[in-house]
Amino acid sequence: MANVWFEAALIALTSIGSGVLALIILWNVIGDGVASRRATATHPELEETVFLFDDEVLVDASGPARALLEATPMGASDWARLSAFIAPRFRDFTAQMASLAERGRIELTGKEGDCELRPLQLIAENVNGLARITLSDPNAEGHGVLVDSLSQCALEDELEMMRQTLDRSPALAWREDENGVIGWANRAYILKSGAFEATEDGFVWPLPSLFQIDTDLVATGPRRLALDTVDGAKSWYDCHSFALHSSVLHFALPADATVRAEKALRDFVQTLTKTFADLPIGLAIFDRQRQLQLFNPALIDLLQLSPQFLSGRPTLYAFLDRLREARMMPEPKDYRSWRLQMTELENAAAAGFHSETWSLPGGQTYRVTGRPHPDGAVAFLFEDISVEIAATRRFRAELEMSHEVLDQIEDAVAVFQSSGELLLSNSAYARMWSLDPEAVLGQMTLIDAIGHWQQGCKPTAFWAKLRERANRIGMRDSLSETISLRDGQVLTCQLNTLNSGALMVRFLNPVVTSTKRAATPRRKTNLIAHG
Repeated sequence: MANVWFEAALIALTSIGSGVLALIILWNVIGDGVASRRATATHPELEETVFLFDDEVLVDASGPARALLEATPMGASDWARLSAFIAPRFRDFTAQMASLAERGRIELTGKEGDCELRPLQLIAENVNGLARITLSDPNAEGHGVLVDSLSQCALEDELEMMRQTLDRSPALAWREDENGVIGWANRAYILKSGAFEATEDGFVWPLPSLFQIDTDLVATGPRRLALDTVDGAKSWYDCHSFALHSSVLHFALPADATVRAEKALRDFVQTLTKTFADLPIGLAIFDRQRQLQLFNPALIDLLQLSPQFLSGRPTLYAFLDRLREARMMPEPKDYRSWRLQMTELENAAAAGFHSETWSLPGGQTYRVTGRPHPDGAVAFLFEDISVEIAATRRFRAELEMSHEVLDQIEDAVAVFQSSGELLLSNSAYARMWSLDPEAVLGQMTLIDAIGHWQQGCKPTAFWAKLRERANRIGMRDSLSETISLRDGQVLTCQLNTLNSGALMVRFLNPVVTSTKRAATPRRKTNLIAHG
């Protein structure tokens, strides 16, 4: 009986021990799975950065690869963006990729010192005609393929490029918070502020504020501000401001050259204005829309227009309408013909130099000149030439009277300029030598005339003497010789030099001249006889 109880107890203890042992084993298995899952969740396996291209078309890419493309904004296509990221890091990247189809596999490693970017490793493989490109960072922890490392590399490279760009920019750039405290500035601003000279350990922080910019005027556009220099002068800047979430970004572009150019332009305009104000010629400049932009005081005096009307910038046709109403232009037959005439005047002035003369109803005479100006503008000049026209008419009348008096002389007379051309002759000269005055005037020289005279006269040594005298035209000596025409008529040829240097040639008939002198009564004189 005792043995039976012992066996039963032994069986029970064995069963309990087996159950406990099974529970322990099950607990260990379940715990290891939970720990493994926790470890997997805490340290996930990182994907490779892999691109799959068909020529330059992206067929597929891993998650890190797509993130890398998104972090590289430069480029219109996926291949362009990837090339913008890879090409600076590897030498001859384009040439190496062109030989991928022949080689099948390419491994490239960016070396230290090749560029300022972090060195990477690239493996390119030809997989069934597709290019499989794998990127990795050999400096990453464990030398594994780390997606975060590549994305961080792209961001750091872009950050470095932006820093270098801003540090080398000649424009001053800085960022202020809502209290006006500078939180960031580029190298140009730091150097301009003199912060490096303030301390030997580095530049002071926060940086001093160079410009006093009202934050309420940020959205109004750029402003021109000045800084005092060491020599007491001013340096000018065009300041641009952009409001951000909690700060304001400022840019100050150097504007000294612009300020000098504007000052030179103002001085030039003032000089022109003073010059135009003293001109006796009226000036009116119309822009490409044909609105009056500039006029001088002489225009008011000449055309009798009010300054208020001209200051209102009238159009060209309104300006001409006012001239027609004021009777300061030729009276037109009708409005339609006048309008057509003014259109032709505008077109001619815009196309090139144009000039015409206006005879006004009041007896005045104006010369109107039109000239094209840059950017489609046109300028009109109004000049009072009444005195000039009157003098010209008077001179023409005197000249015609002189010709008429000269034609009344029966002696043949011809006058040659100091240069030798025929200046004028009378009708007796034209009849004697059978010449058309209109045809030979200004065309025949003294040498030509001597040859023509010699043909109508008997041979004599006088012609050689006359040719020698013609080469010394302008000399004050006189010359007289008797010549015979081929018909037997005897003439006296006289050469006299006038005060202007011209040479007057006269052909006199001695018989007629002496007869006239004999027939001419003596002039009466009053004589007082002295005892």
